[in-house]
Amino acid sequence: MKLNLRNTIAYFYAQFLRISGVVKKAKEKAQSGEFILSIYFHNPSKKEFEFTLNWLINNGFHFISIDDLRKIHNEEMAFPKGAVLLTVDDGWASNETNMVELANKYKVPIAIFVTTEPVEEGNFWFSYSKKAGRLKLGYPSTEALKRLPNEERLSIVNKIKEKLTLAREAMTVEQVQRISMSPYVTIGAHSHTHPILNQCTDSQLKSELRICAQKLEDWVGKEVISFAYPNGDFGDREKKMLDDFDYMIGFANNPQYITRENLQDMYAVPRIGFLEGASQAENICRIMGIWHSNSIKIFKKKF
Repeated sequence: MKLNLRNTIAYFYAQFLRISGVVKKAKEKAQSGEFILSIYFHNPSKKEFEFTLNWLINNGFHFISIDDLRKIHNEEMAFPKGAVLLTVDDGWASNETNMVELANKYKVPIAIFVTTEPVEEGNFWFSYSKKAGRLKLGYPSTEALKRLPNEERLSIVNKIKEKLTLAREAMTVEQVQRISMSPYVTIGAHSHTHPILNQCTDSQLKSELRICAQKLEDWVGKEVISFAYPNGDFGDREKKMLDDFDYMIGFANNPQYITRENLQDMYAVPRIGFLEGASQAENICRIMGIWHSNSIKIFKKKF
């Protein structure tokens, strides 16, 4: 756990949820009810991911793949109890060591949604904006940039890139190819440049969906049919375009379980976020789906 005021307070609140029996009730519900824990990561440490796997395994959960999820939707597979779906966004270089090696070790399926431009160039645009903020270079914050029309955001980010150099943080093409060979890894799309899709024009959106899938399919030699919306921003237009470009499933980041009801919309599959750097106690509450409903208002307002 990263030691700061927010994480310390969150740790004690998570312990309260555990001691009061909220975690136990959620675990019992997940193991007996017809819904799936859908958990997504970005760039966890090896210790964080292995802890998560061990906790889920030791508490009687089992893992399903995206292909299994499609079979469940198509009623080719029974709706499971105690099931977990693991997904990963962006395509960080460390995912290979910290996640794929463990997926192979524990024989656990994971899906990694890759952003293709950072794979080619080395870095994500938001890493440039965050560093510019730390250096007080006078540019809009990352959150402010997300609210701008895509063309305006790109213009500012390109100016920042001219002033800063970052060490590579995204996977290389060779890494994407290598991890795709694992029988436990599914490669999905996460756009080409990681824009906020609802700030894109129709033309820009089409390019993001088309280029990402084409590049990934060229690199790994497999069809790419799943997509995770960058930043979780999407609407009816984005869902329709996924369908138009032959994606079969789209993942959101609204923190809910997957149920029979919400699985009817395969272009808005919910996911619960793991928070890198938070305490193990907090992340247990998160992956069990009780953190947001019990505490999100407190921590959004005060921290």
